[in-house]
Amino acid sequence: MKPRPRPPHLKHLGHRSALRDPEVARPRAILDSFDNPKPERDYEIKFVFPEFTSMCPVTGQPDFATITISYVPDCKCVEMKSLKLYFLAYRNKGIFYESVVNTILDDLVDLLRPRRMTVIGDFAVRGGTAGTVTAAHDASAARKSQITSSKLQTNGKGAKKKTSNRGV
Repeated sequence: MKPRPRPPHLKHLGHRSALRDPEVARPRAILDSFDNPKPERDYEIKFVFPEFTSMCPVTGQPDFATITISYVPDCKCVEMKSLKLYFLAYRNKGIFYESVVNTILDDLVDLLRPRRMTVIGDFAVRGGTAGTVTAAHDASAARKSQITSSKLQTNGKGAKKKTSNRGV
């Protein structure tokens, strides 16, 4: 059986895995996506990366973690090799736990626009303390929040409320 050709928009699949300086400086550029084969269905995709490494921005010591990503895709899915390379770009990056997890979530949400996504960083013990950081995104909750915010800025019927500067 003849192998199928690699889709041209996937930059990393089928190529060597060496990262270049611009990719390390801007990991988001590494990520590739492909069309969801079943966009009409809710299903969960889960990736567990047990070899995540970054550096403490204060001490320069390595921080080891297991990063778990679970998401319900909408129109796009993340390509797994690009995700692995994305994680490797953090190896020498000085960044706090909280920033790691939130940056990963932000980058993936920007790329994929999933229905739901959770990123968990389970960081290894350092200095006698283990840390776990969880960040989540829910597109339906975000839409509800935007609608509520929009209604607060109007009188609920689409007309803008009058505001006053008195007392300011």
